[in-house]
Amino acid sequence: MFLPKYPDSPTPPPAHTPTVADQVPARRPAPQISVSTGAVAVVLVGSVVLTALLAAVAVTAVSVTVAAVVLRSMLRDQHRR
Repeated sequence: MFLPKYPDSPTPPPAHTPTVADQVPARRPAPQISVSTGAVAVVLVGSVVLTALLAAVAVTAVSVTVAAVVLRSMLRDQHRR
């Protein structure tokens, strides 16, 4: 059922002669990318500043949350009296 069926008289493969278009074109070497020390310093300083700002935002958010919970509990105690 799943066996391949072969032709009775196989035909020979066509003769193929390689041409110039079949050859792989020569690759050019990749250009050198030079990164200056100043550019690396700018990226490092920028990443440090952004990390510090993110940490400041996180600390501020936590402190505002704590203050809101404390104020809420104080107001709740005041309404009970």
